[in-house]
Amino acid sequence: MSSSDSVYQPIQFAYWVPNVSGGLVISNIPQRTSWDIDYNRKLAQIAERAGFDYALTQIRFTAGYGADNQHESVSFSQALLASTEKLNVIAALLPGPWNPTLAAKQIATISHLYGPRIAVNIVSGWFRGEFKAIGEPWLDHEERYLRSEEFIRCLKGIWSESSFTFAGDFYRFRDYSLKPKPLSPLPEIFQGGSSRAARDMASRVSDWYFTNGGSLENIRTQVEDIHHKSAQNQHKVKIGVNGFVIARSSEEEAQAVLQEIIDNANPDAVKGFQHEVKNAGSASPEGEGNWAKSTFEDLVQYNDGFKTNLIGTPQQIAERIVALKLAGVDLLLLAFLHFQEEVEYFGREIIPLVRELEQQAQSAAAAAS
Repeated sequence: MSSSDSVYQPIQFAYWVPNVSGGLVISNIPQRTSWDIDYNRKLAQIAERAGFDYALTQIRFTAGYGADNQHESVSFSQALLASTEKLNVIAALLPGPWNPTLAAKQIATISHLYGPRIAVNIVSGWFRGEFKAIGEPWLDHEERYLRSEEFIRCLKGIWSESSFTFAGDFYRFRDYSLKPKPLSPLPEIFQGGSSRAARDMASRVSDWYFTNGGSLENIRTQVEDIHHKSAQNQHKVKIGVNGFVIARSSEEEAQAVLQEIIDNANPDAVKGFQHEVKNAGSASPEGEGNWAKSTFEDLVQYNDGFKTNLIGTPQQIAERIVALKLAGVDLLLLAFLHFQEEVEYFGREIIPLVRELEQQAQSAAAAAS
């Protein structure tokens, strides 16, 4: 998809579900965000009314970096689906603890319970300590993505073929028939990453590719690479980008909140996280991964959300969102400091501005054609 083609498709919005404690920053700053189910049910309903399209539940098995408590992603996703009517919920799955048989059956059943609003995010894994803690073998960087690709191919085959056979390095099926299949349309498959292996995998099998936050130029480069590779594979993949939103009445006020988050960072937790992600990235052949160029300040937000620069007034943020859209971004995956009130504010003050700017961009593109 070229940037001109993307003018005609409204950008979509997702939010990180805070189903783990500590919020979405590694900071001791007070947060009016809770990981419990009552808070998250209300948040999902607020997000649905605000105009959000997706919610992404997190997968964590061990404590650390402020996430001392974690709810399991698939179960939690069902609770959010039961509390909403239109919101799509993305359940994170980690190959290893899950196998394609269990995942395919779980998700198919959820599809029948709540309609075709369930999707999955395949997490290849970056935290070696977590794998060790739960007794799962730790594969090298390339193998993790090869396993994830087989996992996705198996999910798609089980969901779409009447009798599925597959012989891979990690999974094998012989004439397997899942009944009932998920409702149509089939569940969308998301994946994350910024490494070459992640982009290559997305260009072959994934419906959506999530990347960490970054500058406009960095995002544009990734988008162009994925679209070029997916075209060669006769495949289409949409792009989602992580961002942390601090919307205030003035840019100075928004920047002051950002500085307060960083000033209250938990240095030991941030450095521990930095150590783990650097190890994961250095294991790739090119020596890079999601967090290859992230500073201490960047890593206070898990997924480089500050780098996307959705920090300022509603008008400034809306303009930056539309610039990302014109660079080929299809969806923004957003985090907030105080989720319920800030998601509501985002829907009331920023999404309408985005839609106005999208209409202007569409009119300008039509006039130029």
